[in-house]
Amino acid sequence: MADSILRLPAVKTRTGLSRSTIYLRVSQGTFPRPVGLGGRAVGWLEGEIQGWLAERIAVSRAAMGSGYAP
Repeated sequence: MADSILRLPAVKTRTGLSRSTIYLRVSQGTFPRPVGLGGRAVGWLEGEIQGWLAERIAVSRAAMGSGYAP
């Protein structure tokens, strides 16, 4: 299965995180590591970003419990 490469602006848009937060979380091991594309260019695998987002949503929903009322 082919996975698209997302560059930093797309990752920022999809996650709502800033550049510094993304790289901080990468260094902490709590965000997917980028893939080197040559030179100084990096990108992230779309599937890994989608998986990270799904995990964050699941954790958030579980923390809210069943008593959450919007």
